[in-house]
Amino acid sequence: ELPCGMAVGSRVTVVARPRRRDGAASSQFMVELLGTKAVQGEEPPRILHFNPRMRGDFTGRPVIELNTCYRMQWALPQRCEGPASRPDDDRVDGEVKCEKWTRDDGPKTEDSSNIKWLLNSLIGKPEPDKVSVDQAYPFAEGKLFVLTITAGLVGYHVNVDGRHVASFPYRTGYNLEDATGLSLNGDLDIESTSAAHLPKSHPSFDPQRYLEMSEQWKASPLPTEPVELFIGILSAANHFAERMAVRKSWMIATRRSSNSVARFFVALNGKKEVNEELKKEAEFFGDIVLVPFMDSYDLVVLKTIAIAEYGVRKTNTF
Repeated sequence: ELPCGMAVGSRVTVVARPRRRDGAASSQFMVELLGTKAVQGEEPPRILHFNPRMRGDFTGRPVIELNTCYRMQWALPQRCEGPASRPDDDRVDGEVKCEKWTRDDGPKTEDSSNIKWLLNSLIGKPEPDKVSVDQAYPFAEGKLFVLTITAGLVGYHVNVDGRHVASFPYRTGYNLEDATGLSLNGDLDIESTSAAHLPKSHPSFDPQRYLEMSEQWKASPLPTEPVELFIGILSAANHFAERMAVRKSWMIATRRSSNSVARFFVALNGKKEVNEELKKEAEFFGDIVLVPFMDSYDLVVLKTIAIAEYGVRKTNTF
């Protein structure tokens, strides 16, 4: 359990050994960061799903799949199948999404750069390049491994035995503090788990630590004349720290302007104490519009409609 979620720099480490399964068509395990349950009776959201399949899947080759899952709905997976990520693919905190590893599904050929380095060495030509050592698939049945998941600025980074294996960008709708649990499943014998650099508090449990109840951060009343710019901000009920950060940054400009308005649109939380703190925040700052339903990622469309309706009725923007 990660009671206060994670923060940038937080990491969890798993020491384990993939289990051999005689006669099994596949051998795999899952390392997952879980959120809190959105609805009773459903599985908690999988904020990070890391799934090595050592004997492959439909491709017949070893693969690592990373994904998210909310209310039993899987997103588009990121699959690492051996080749490194394309050069034009977006990086995650400077790291490639998938590192290259060698595969046993074809004839072995020497790497051309290694041959070039060797020939240049024999003829005495200086060559700055060194022999590259291809990384093998990071998991093997019966072999102990040390896996570390680190939270970066824009994504999670997975290292195995000290080597970077994959990076997974944060998906929209999930935040670091939402990852409050670690789950290990599948063909795995666990030796130990540990966590480091975890936050000591959570905005949901201690909102007053993050909210600065100062008059200077209060929203101005809605103007009587139509405005040129209306900004609706989707926000979760327990994201007290995020809203405070917005108030103290670019939202300052909208408060000082007579022809622009910004408002947070927030649905209710499943916890009564969170809603009570949210109501206090809304009454003090005057920049929160409460929408009358329980918060869920499935209802983002309804929040967006609420923004449009508010803009038409209250600000005459559209």
